[in-house]
Amino acid sequence: MIKSMTGYGRAVETVNGREFTVELRAVNNRYLDCSVRLPRVLSFGEDAVRQAVKAAVSRGKVDVNITVRSEEAEESQVRLNTGLVKEYLAAMRQMAEEFQVQDDISVSVLSRLPEVFTVEKPEVDEERLLADLLSVVSKALEGFEAMRRREGEALERDLRTRAGTILALVAQVEEGSAKTVEDYRARLTAKLQEVLSSTTIDESRILTEAAIFADKIAVDEETVRLRSHLHQMEQMLSAGGAVGRKLDFLLQEMNREANTIGSKCSDLALARLVVEIKAELEKIREQTQNIE
Repeated sequence: MIKSMTGYGRAVETVNGREFTVELRAVNNRYLDCSVRLPRVLSFGEDAVRQAVKAAVSRGKVDVNITVRSEEAEESQVRLNTGLVKEYLAAMRQMAEEFQVQDDISVSVLSRLPEVFTVEKPEVDEERLLADLLSVVSKALEGFEAMRRREGEALERDLRTRAGTILALVAQVEEGSAKTVEDYRARLTAKLQEVLSSTTIDESRILTEAAIFADKIAVDEETVRLRSHLHQMEQMLSAGGAVGRKLDFLLQEMNREANTIGSKCSDLALARLVVEIKAELEKIREQTQNIE
């Protein structure tokens, strides 16, 4: 099964007293580009999250946004540095007395002084916290992958339909090409009869001219290769996986064959068929840009 490069996944889970929210968004990109945003308390887990995404995604620009909220009592405790505050107060009062300045000491003034407060944080079990985080990341990836698979199925159906359309058009080109040679031979015979004013025409000369013309407009090799490329595309779609780049290369080859066929088709009706083939190939190319 093929997957789309675009997708979205979200998971919100409470694990061991912490509520984790994980969101993943992805858009098309030539290579894998994973950006992870998480709070400072989880910064140590950035590489592990990126590796989890890399294990599931091979191509695309993926943005991962993670937030965490503790549902337990405050983990951090703020403590007053009493001894230091006494020292500050003594120094300030001395300054007021010696320099005869207003004694306007207040809590707001003291609270802005360095190291008046200390924040005590409990030790964090990073290993357990990381395991909790990755469990939620895994759930978000499940939804993300499900969406990419659904879009991939739609892309595959469209590509198969367009491949069938191209095969039908190629058959018409092959049929029309043979008829073009027959028409050319008939016109050549009529022209020679008109010029020579005789019903006796050198049949070998007509055959030679028709053969030369047929060789110039022959598209058999190109249509065979085009059919082969379409068959390869079918096989890639059936095999699934990350086939976007391979399909992109294969489409270049198919376009090359279509262009060669177009250069050989002098008949207006055949030229129109080739235009339709190229239009379908362009639509396939656009869709391929969305495939992982």
